[in-house]
Amino acid sequence: MSSPALAQAVNQVGRPTVRPRIDRWGAIVERYFRLHTALVYAFLYLPIAVVVLFAFNGTTGSSTQWGGFSTRWFGIAWGDEVVTTSLLNSLIIAIPNAFLATAFGTMAALGLQRVGKRVRMGFDVLTYMSVIVPEIVIALATLVMFATSFNLLDSWFGVKPTFGHATVIAAHVLFNTSLVLLLVRARLSGMDRTLVDASADLFATPWRTFRQITLPQLLPAIVAGFLLSFTFSFDDFVITTFVSGPGSSTLPLFIFGQVKRAVTPETNAVAAMMLAFTLVMLFIGQAVLTWQARRIGRRADSGMAGMITQQSGG
Repeated sequence: MSSPALAQAVNQVGRPTVRPRIDRWGAIVERYFRLHTALVYAFLYLPIAVVVLFAFNGTTGSSTQWGGFSTRWFGIAWGDEVVTTSLLNSLIIAIPNAFLATAFGTMAALGLQRVGKRVRMGFDVLTYMSVIVPEIVIALATLVMFATSFNLLDSWFGVKPTFGHATVIAAHVLFNTSLVLLLVRARLSGMDRTLVDASADLFATPWRTFRQITLPQLLPAIVAGFLLSFTFSFDDFVITTFVSGPGSSTLPLFIFGQVKRAVTPETNAVAAMMLAFTLVMLFIGQAVLTWQARRIGRRADSGMAGMITQQSGG
């Protein structure tokens, strides 16, 4: 470039024009990441799709041989007394666990908001430990605790408790309460505290403030915690194996017992129904959250409209 042209470029933009660098590796890296993401999703979801597909296998022999499309194994599964009993046990355990874990986790999150920093840090350590520690360690520790407590009750009071639904529910609540606590505390940390302070300034009672201000803002986290608690309890295998007793076998235990012998289309049908039930629960939870968000939005819009009307009328 000649000197007059260079001077003109400097005068126009304040600095010499520089050709942009061509990133030759950017497209290659982007394609690699897309391919890697696709392979990860395929690794995660293709086995699930195969299980669901072979649940509709009409074969009467090996489950790996396709015998045509049929729904007969779903009817066979529903007519199996062992399957229906296991499903009933799963619901008997999962529903109380979800309510108890959600209630305890929400109350713990609200209580930790009003304690000192040192006490809160101690509870945080215990909460994260219960989530990070391997599930089999929690299951073994729970089994030892129950066995020791039952022996003490037997020797001191002559009471002989047994393993069953109550022990499974207690073990699941112990694990799932930490999950609900973390979700609700995360929601509390992002909540607008000025609304609570304004409610107190307007002489609202603590219960009314909680019902009208705090609870609607915490509801998404509470619903998410309820659904996670229910799903984890409904699908749990490790903890249930350690602390279950006679008559408390759940669907995961039934499937594991079937897999040890042979994978049949009935087993695939039971797994597909468990997957469908879990997805329905998630959709219901999302519908509840969407309805709540719209209701809060309509309430806010009506309140704003009322303020504008009052101001225009004055």
